[in-house]
Amino acid sequence: MQEPGRTFREAWIAGVHRHFPGEPKPGYVTPWEDTPDWERSAAAAVEEQVRAFVDASAGRTARLTREQRGRFVAICWTAQIFRHFDDPKPSYVADWADLPEWQRETDADIFDRIEQVPV
Repeated sequence: MQEPGRTFREAWIAGVHRHFPGEPKPGYVTPWEDTPDWERSAAAAVEEQVRAFVDASAGRTARLTREQRGRFVAICWTAQIFRHFDDPKPSYVADWADLPEWQRETDADIFDRIEQVPV
């Protein structure tokens, strides 16, 4: 079994490589081993929330649109940012419509990956 949050982080990095236009910032693709503790904790919490959501829906999350899947990840992540930072930068807590397309696509990829990986 993988360390909690690792599936989230690996899906994030893969999504950034797939969807980010140009060369991503190094922090976007930092390997799990070098990821700050707060970010590991946040990734683990969001991964757990996605798994609980999938379980609570009896696996019917496949019926959700790609946007709904990505929005769920984005909202869970925003809550983690507020948990870890008293005064986060506005871009860290932007609403779905204000996120860049590459980030929305990456968030949807994260949901899909977590849903596919057994616990």
